[in-house]
Amino acid sequence: MGVSGPIRVVVAKPGLDGHDRGAKVIARALRDAGMEVIYTGLHQTPEQIVDTAIQEDADAIGLSILSGAHNTLFAKVLELLREREAEDIKVFGGGIIPDGDIDALKEQGVAAIFTPGATTTEIVEWIRAHVGPVAA
Repeated sequence: MGVSGPIRVVVAKPGLDGHDRGAKVIARALRDAGMEVIYTGLHQTPEQIVDTAIQEDADAIGLSILSGAHNTLFAKVLELLREREAEDIKVFGGGIIPDGDIDALKEQGVAAIFTPGATTTEIVEWIRAHVGPVAA
């Protein structure tokens, strides 16, 4: 899949997590890098996030999770994308995710995990390399 036009990213805060400063920082960095960003706000269900991504023709979903529910929430988003034949939408995430859980999340289909200390530049560059236009 090649992306034509700006990369479109849904940034979402799934579950009961009430802290969204990091998600807003990432959303702003992606916008500043020329991407179109749809920020869904707090307390989104996986169904709402996937619905938004499909409706907005997103190229990627970035999940910000600090609540400890990352294994359940990532799995549900990936399952819904498969059910709706939208697995071409890349899923990446960040937040407080233990190193021991990262490999399992990637095996399920999460494309990348950014833990505390990741820079916005690193995230923007990863998106451009893995979601951006495919060279002809």
